Amino acid sequence: MSLAGFGRAELEAMLVGLRPKLHRYAARMAGSSIDGEDIVQEAVVKALAAYDGGALVERPEQWLFRIAHNAAQDHLRRRQRDRSRITEADMTTIEDHSANAEARLAAAASLRAFMQLTPAQRSAVVLTDVLGLSLSETCDVTGATLAATKAALHRGRAELKALAGRTDDVAMPKLDPEGERRLRHYVDLFNARDFDGVRRLIAEDVQVDVVNRARLNGKKEASTYFGNYDRLGDWALSLGFVDGRPAILIRNPRADDAVRGFVLIDWRGEEVVRIRDFRHVPYCVVEADICFLTD
Repeated sequence: MSLAGFGRAELEAMLVGLRPKLHRYAARMAGSSIDGEDIVQEAVVKALAAYDGGALVERPEQWLFRIAHNAAQDHLRRRQRDRSRITEADMTTIEDHSANAEARLAAAASLRAFMQLTPAQRSAVVLTDVLGLSLSETCDVTGATLAATKAALHRGRAELKALAGRTDDVAMPKLDPEGERRLRHYVDLFNARDFDGVRRLIAEDVQVDVVNRARLNGKKEASTYFGNYDRLGDWALSLGFVDGRPAILIRNPRADDAVRGFVLIDWRGEEVVRIRDFRHVPYCVVEADICFLTD
C-alpha cells in the first residue's frame, strides 16, 4: 500500500497512538527514557518525510517500528557504543517458548538491565517479550534473519534472568554543589510562583521544548511557557534525577505527590539556555529511572 493512499491524517493519528509503544522500545534500546524520546521524535520526522516522498508500505505499523529501530541504531552508533555481534549458529531448530514468565521478566526489567544486553538481544527481547510481536514481525522490524533473531532472543532472555538474580548495589547519582545551587534557586523561584525572578535567569536566546507540544525560541516566546504554569495549580517541583541525569521533578500535590513529569535545564554560566519539559509525555515517566535528590 502507498502511504499517499493511506492519508497523512491517518498516519499522524497512527503515530500518536503508537508513540508510547515506540518510546517503550526506543528507551530500552538506548537505556534512557530521555534518549528514547529523542529517538521517537527522530523517527516521527523520518516517517512524515517518507510520506511526503510517496513511500510504498505494505504494513504501516511494522514500517514505523522499523524506522524507530533504525533511528535507535543510529543513536547507538552516534554514542559510539561497542556493538557486539553474535555468531549466527544454526538456531532455526530452537522452538519459541515465549512463556508469560519471560514476558513479565522483560517488562519489569530496568532500562539499566537492558543496557547489559547487546543491541541485537535488546531488539529481540523488547519487540517479542515486551511489545508482543511475533518472531516473523520482529525479523521484519530489525531486518535480521530468523536464525539470528532466535539466537538473540534466547541469549537476551538468559542474560535478563541472570541479571534479575543479582543484588549488586547501584551507586546513587550525585549533583555537584554549583549545579545543585543553580537548580535549587530555579526550583525555589518556580515554587514561589516568582516568574519574574525565573525570567531573570533566562537567556535572551533561550530555547523551550515542551516535548510533543511546542517549541519556543527566545525570551519573549518563553514567557508563554511560564504563563501557562502560573495559571495551573496541580504542580510542585522538586530536585531529583532521571536516568541518572540532574532533573526537576514535577509532582502532583493533588494526587499523592506522584511524579507526573520532569524538566531538564541546560545552563550557560548563570543563565538558562534550554528547557526541556516532559510534562505532557507521561509514558516517559513510566519508563524512566526516577529518584529524588536526598539532602
